[in-house]
Amino acid sequence: MSEITAQLVRDLREKSGAGMMDCKKALTATGGDFEAAFDHLRKSGLKAADKRLGRATGEGRVSAVIADDGRSGSMVALSCETDFVARTTDFEAFLGDLGAHVLEHRPGDVPAALGQPWKGEGTVEDALKLTISKLGENILVSAVERFENPAGYVVAYVHHDLKKGAIVSVTTDAGVAAAEAVLRDLCMHIVVYSPEGLSRDEISAREIEREKDIYREEVKAKPEEIQDKIIAGKLEKFFAARIVTEQPWVKDDKLTVQKALENALGTGARIAGFARVEVGA
Repeated sequence: MSEITAQLVRDLREKSGAGMMDCKKALTATGGDFEAAFDHLRKSGLKAADKRLGRATGEGRVSAVIADDGRSGSMVALSCETDFVARTTDFEAFLGDLGAHVLEHRPGDVPAALGQPWKGEGTVEDALKLTISKLGENILVSAVERFENPAGYVVAYVHHDLKKGAIVSVTTDAGVAAAEAVLRDLCMHIVVYSPEGLSRDEISAREIEREKDIYREEVKAKPEEIQDKIIAGKLEKFFAARIVTEQPWVKDDKLTVQKALENALGTGARIAGFARVEVGA
């Protein structure tokens, strides 16, 4: 059995994040084998994390990472039980690492991200469970979003409360300075107005028909010859409230979002994709 020195315990604590007594117990159980003790702590931590799964997670943080060339970016969200844990160094470090991971490894959704290899040691899900075991709360990966646009730019905005944000991909020939300014405003618009889609095709036919049924009931006392016109006008307002390009621009409600983009970036500027992320809603 190798000697279990105070320095060995400290080194294991630094690597694992576990408490000093837990590290000493792990080293004792493994005969002073550092790597075996680390694996022992990992397995113990995963078991402890499993017990915390299912607890309510009403707090958390949103974070974004944008590539240096501005052509790609990611946005991720972690949910936890308390704001105290959301403000810890370990939570913030895992959140930042997860954003960088999503940018580099391009998972399509949360389950795909959780199953990906993590820094050569297990999976993202394993790393998440280790973070749970360190911090003593249930933590969930609530969202992973990634966009790439070789013909434009990707920009993100995280609100000052760190609990909501938006990321957009816009195709444009404009320069990076002009694009970054208006795309940041667009992200703020999305955070405020919560659009549901990029085009009318994203609104289900069933939902549209349900709206029409309501409108028909509202206009049945009107002359029959104007009912269809009134319903059409109400539908236009329905779409304008939900489709991002048709919404009134946050900085000038006399313009639509699309018109504001074209005014700033030129004809042909278009939103290729967007996502709004929030925790604790």
